[in-house]
Amino acid sequence: MTETKFPSPEADQSGAQSDAPLVVVVLPTYNEADNLPAISAALLALSLPNLKIVVVDDASPDGTGAIADRLASHNPDQIKVIHREAPRGLGRAYQAGCRLALEMDAQFIIQMDADFSHSPDDVLRLLDAASDADVVIGSRYVEGGALDREWNWWRRFLSWWANTVWTRTFLHISAQDATSGFKCWRRAALEGINLDRIRSNGYVFQVETIYVAEQMGFRVIEIPIFFEDRHLGRSKMTFGVKLEAAWRVLEIRARHRGVHRQVPGASSNYPNQPRTEQS
Repeated sequence: MTETKFPSPEADQSGAQSDAPLVVVVLPTYNEADNLPAISAALLALSLPNLKIVVVDDASPDGTGAIADRLASHNPDQIKVIHREAPRGLGRAYQAGCRLALEMDAQFIIQMDADFSHSPDDVLRLLDAASDADVVIGSRYVEGGALDREWNWWRRFLSWWANTVWTRTFLHISAQDATSGFKCWRRAALEGINLDRIRSNGYVFQVETIYVAEQMGFRVIEIPIFFEDRHLGRSKMTFGVKLEAAWRVLEIRARHRGVHRQVPGASSNYPNQPRTEQS
């Protein structure tokens, strides 16, 4: 069992705010009413004394936004909610959530799904790996990573093809799981890629941010995760969405042809390190 070595808030008898680096988890939601309470509780239960959650709801018709507000009212210091009307989309939701996280002075920003496809316990592993990286990807395709057995062969093939063939061939991305939605960003890396230059508004947002990060010289590493099929609700990753993401990859290279390596050795100095230890 791992435990992150942040200072305990209870240990500070002076009443001063914990000096643990602020970790903000950004959860984009659309029709996640069944999952949001449980995923929020699981995240807040982690051994991280300075963790906050930003829920970014895209006007979910199932009442997710109202549930998010209720959770925030019960945890006003730990949960913030952004309600978006238009334009909807995963990319815009992440941009809004990440901008708020930076305004909150987050030192580490976690991207993850709200449907338990990404295990809350793996947040600790991402943070631990950030001791030697600017961006950490929870990867299905590095050694030790795995997909849920419930995925059919076609879904597995499309995911493998998008990462192993399409994005790596056309963009020369080193990451083996560039489409992963489970990431930990150091503040400097997220500021460095400049969210204003990221234009993708669908799932290809994940690819574009990693492409720019690699082009700029930020150190991107991957750790293996088990990607579980969602607990409740329906997936938004339809065939049409995947097809759109595939052809939009072609736009990314042209859009960022002027981006050059600007931060050589960016990963050489990492203050305020989250650490984990075996217990």
